[in-house]
Amino acid sequence: MNIHEHQAKEILKEFGAPVTNGVVILEKEEIEKKIQNLRSDKVVLKAQIHAGGRGKAGGVKLLNKSDCKNEIIKMFGKVLVTHQTGPEGKKVKRIYIQEAYDIEQEFYLSCLIDRQSSKIAFISSTEGGVDIESVAQSNPKKIKTTKISLKKSLDEKDILDITKIFNLDEDQKKDATKLVNALYNILIKKDASLIEINPLVITKQNKLICLDAKMNFDDNALFRRPEILSLRDFNEEEPAEIEASNHDLAYIKLNGSIGCMVNGAGLAMATMDIIKLYGEEPANFLDVGGGASKEQVTAAFKLILSDKKVKGILINIFGGIMRCDVLAQGVVEAAKETNIKIPLVVRLAGTNFEEGKKILDKSGLKILSASDLNDAAKKIVGAIK
Repeated sequence: MNIHEHQAKEILKEFGAPVTNGVVILEKEEIEKKIQNLRSDKVVLKAQIHAGGRGKAGGVKLLNKSDCKNEIIKMFGKVLVTHQTGPEGKKVKRIYIQEAYDIEQEFYLSCLIDRQSSKIAFISSTEGGVDIESVAQSNPKKIKTTKISLKKSLDEKDILDITKIFNLDEDQKKDATKLVNALYNILIKKDASLIEINPLVITKQNKLICLDAKMNFDDNALFRRPEILSLRDFNEEEPAEIEASNHDLAYIKLNGSIGCMVNGAGLAMATMDIIKLYGEEPANFLDVGGGASKEQVTAAFKLILSDKKVKGILINIFGGIMRCDVLAQGVVEAAKETNIKIPLVVRLAGTNFEEGKKILDKSGLKILSASDLNDAAKKIVGAIK
């Protein structure tokens, strides 16, 4: 789950990290009252959407505090199109105003779970303010990765390893220690999966401060983090993904034309890959899980059909805990209820797959049966063409 910049900064502040002074505007009526809390004559307006590239899209503006009211009003409701939003963009429904700072240097700092090594990784770079991916390609020596085994707290050596690339003075090192400890503790105590500070800056007043912040949290841990779940902004999520979460389904909308229903994340990835191999694009990632009920399967089927771009559906199920006859019954009920008119290919294997195939064959629906994943991909791509 993602949260907004202003929310991330509140969490950082709670854990003792040096952050910008700012206010968030949710309604136009509160503009004048809230900007009075800002001490600086220069401010930065920042549209709050769950996407990067806001500055290039007109979502970040530096201006005088006296001029910001009109700019805020103009920015409310504006649709920002960035490289992360897709062509449809995202509408601005909240704005963060922070005090402006004179910047001497810009750095990059992030903290994340490194699944390959089962450690916590800190990524530090002197190339702040730009995409870290581009730095990794053009100048990888500017990036330092420090991996740390899980423990109660970081020691002095850990913090030095993470921050020495920045070449800080003694006062800045104190702020850096607070920041690195904050990142580590947030990751552990709030179940964050990624925290990114970009840029982390040194001001002309020689202070280290988080100018921007992004946080992502483990969806599977939200049941024990109600304070994080309360920060969820449904305006920033796909309606279909919200509906999927109501049925405990793992669904991510994509831009292709073939809808996928699969049980198991690895099998879902393989299914999407083979669709691309045969020249088409998946319309979604949808994992119904190992023990989905008939009701969940029906809900999943309806979710796929709610996407108007879908021209065909591929169902790929390997029955382990999940029974193929339960899935087949859910598919038949959903197909009849929605009066499906697009090609549907089903590949079943595993527990009760013969019973499931009989249910599909007797349904009276035009369902193409596939013997394996390769056969299924060929048939669905051929059917929509």
